Amino acid sequence: EVRIVESGGGLVQAGGSLRVSCVASGFAFNVYAIGWFRQVPGKEREYIACIRNRDGKTYYQDYLKGRFTISSDNGKSTVYLQMNSLQSEDTGVYYCAEGGGTCQGAFGAWGQGTQVTVSP
Repeated sequence: EVRIVESGGGLVQAGGSLRVSCVASGFAFNVYAIGWFRQVPGKEREYIACIRNRDGKTYYQDYLKGRFTISSDNGKSTVYLQMNSLQSEDTGVYYCAEGGGTCQGAFGAWGQGTQVTVSP
């Protein structure tokens, strides 16, 4: 059974940092790609970044690169999203999903999300 669980969300002041985690099981984590997405109030779900675990290659939404960093610990079957210089517009629910072996295709199993709230 594929299982994806996000954690680490919370309340942070503007300008602060937060790291969210995504623990996955039920598939070959070290050869899969894992993506991070978010849904902010009033907007559609948005792609943030993806990491291809078999070689560590990363992809980013252009305007978030530099503030957000995706990384992976294959031994822990965990993908992280480090978020710096957070602003109120970053408030939303953050999700991760498995993309099979690629970051360029459709994403299959999703987690339930973790709420990130940035206060002014």
